[in-house]
Amino acid sequence: MGARVVVLGGGAWGSALAIHLATKSHLRPRVTLYLRSPEQAAICAAARENARYLPGAAFPPTLAITADLAAARGADLLIAAVPASEVVSLAATLRAVGAVAPLALAAKGFVTAASARGGYALPQTVLADEWPAPVGVISGPSFAVEVAQGLPTALVAGATDRAWGRGLATLMRSVAMRCYESDDVIGIGVGGAVKNVLAIAAGTSDGLGFGDNARAALITRGLAECGRLSGALGGRRETMMGLAGLGDLVLTCTGNLSRNRRVGLALARGEPLGDILAGLGHVAEGIAATRAVRALAIAHGLDMPISAAVHSVLDEGVPPRDAVRKLLAREPGAEDV
Repeated sequence: MGARVVVLGGGAWGSALAIHLATKSHLRPRVTLYLRSPEQAAICAAARENARYLPGAAFPPTLAITADLAAARGADLLIAAVPASEVVSLAATLRAVGAVAPLALAAKGFVTAASARGGYALPQTVLADEWPAPVGVISGPSFAVEVAQGLPTALVAGATDRAWGRGLATLMRSVAMRCYESDDVIGIGVGGAVKNVLAIAAGTSDGLGFGDNARAALITRGLAECGRLSGALGGRRETMMGLAGLGDLVLTCTGNLSRNRRVGLALARGEPLGDILAGLGHVAEGIAATRAVRALAIAHGLDMPISAAVHSVLDEGVPPRDAVRKLLAREPGAEDV
């Protein structure tokens, strides 16, 4: 794995990954953080932190900051830490400036794809035949602020090219960071996307006062929904028992730093969705993911009742309490289906 890394994305996750790689990766690569806004890049470079999205997390002296995408031309590795909806357009822009390095996606979600069944696909699937170098994914239970602080974290790096994926996992490791390797890029992507939908459900349930038992049931049955969709899209169900599935799902459904969980809590309080999103200050990937998951479930004939319930609240005007009660009223079948 090359020593020159460009992290693309000036949000909390991009900043945390850049800090981690510049200070805590045992390989100590030369790291550049790219921010789209020249003004924001200048502010971050002067303050040596991203006070807007990751306040208090100091940038190491070795971390370079730029708003010039041409910096990606000389990279040995590109890490895209932007919202999933922006990944494909970012890749096209990178190609236009002559960047051709292997690309690791740190985004979690689906993108619109007219030719795909259901109209949505994972960005790594879309880019697999278009990008001139290997494409991989980085996922797992990881709040950005804890990664930036160097707290213990475990991730998974996925790539269809196992040798390259092994190098990516090696690059990500540190004393506090364990990073495992996998070749199931589809399963990893499904787990990372659907867990945000389920976190909205868990937050809503908690906000309505339905208790710990209900949250545990949502997490467990939600994991089954992840497995169904993963299998339908060509991933492996067993991947859902790992870091990108169960690990990320538990963190996002229970951790108070979870943006999607906070969306659910606010929905339970009766707040309008527009006001909730305006108050977050960050992207809640679960909103777009809910629509994608619902479309994919219908297209593939999958039973995903929790995801459908979240969709009914977000897009169909169903009151949260009614949606949860409808879930509870479903006739249970065999658990292992």
